[in-house]
Amino acid sequence: MYSMTGYGRGEYRQGGIELTAEVKTVNNRYLDVSVKCPRIFSGYEDFIRKNVREKLTRGHADVFISYTDKREKVKSLYVDEAAARAYVGAAEKLKSLFPELEDDFTLTNVLRQPDVLREEENAGADEELIAALGNALSAALDNLNGMRAKEGEKLKKDMLSRVDFIEQCVGKIAKRAPVVVTNYRSKLEEKVKSYLDGLSVDEGRLLTEVAIFTDKANIDEELTRLGSHIGQFRTICCEKLVGRKLDFLVQEFNRETNTICSKSNDIEITGLGLDMKNEIEKIREQVQNVE
Repeated sequence: MYSMTGYGRGEYRQGGIELTAEVKTVNNRYLDVSVKCPRIFSGYEDFIRKNVREKLTRGHADVFISYTDKREKVKSLYVDEAAARAYVGAAEKLKSLFPELEDDFTLTNVLRQPDVLREEENAGADEELIAALGNALSAALDNLNGMRAKEGEKLKKDMLSRVDFIEQCVGKIAKRAPVVVTNYRSKLEEKVKSYLDGLSVDEGRLLTEVAIFTDKANIDEELTRLGSHIGQFRTICCEKLVGRKLDFLVQEFNRETNTICSKSNDIEITGLGLDMKNEIEKIREQVQNVE
């Protein structure tokens, strides 16, 4: 089981390349990947997203890439001819306006002007740089998943402890349910006798009323389904990707518990049902944090 919240960092430092990849994740219903990287990697954002999708299925992931390339490479310079012509034209115009001034405007002066001469960036990253990116990103994702797995274990223990409590409540309700019917019959019989004022009670009619109540208040199916859901919950918790399954299962927990509370004609069962709903809500909140 993985938490959707975590952080991982990976580094590559070889051959003059120093590259760092960082991945930060938070909760999200679906997988959403945001990439922030230098312009040289702008053509490789799909490559980055593909690597992330191989190791994440849910959550919002922010990926940060930074690098320094200290390798010795042949530099190419770009000359902006339009800018150079503009500077030269401006110099010639000033010369015609002020002929008495000494003219020391040379080719070197032109080259020193802003934007006339600049180092040309490569069209994209080379194979060595992309390999470094892949290595650093893979390490960051592995470290991220390591952190998410540890957090997931904590979430798992918390949810299973709450499921244990729900199971205890289900057991108490199962023991209490038959008593409710018996108590109802006793109270009904006493009430009828008080109304009849000493006359004999129609046993058949009494049994019919009790049978109707028993049918309306019967929660055996709900208790059976809850027992099944508890077993499924524990089984699913042993898997790696559990978020969507547990999300659906928690809804079923809530449905059965609501039905028990609505059918209940007993304050003790209602109280146990409310205790279960409280734990189910806490489980639901935790499920939103797992992948």
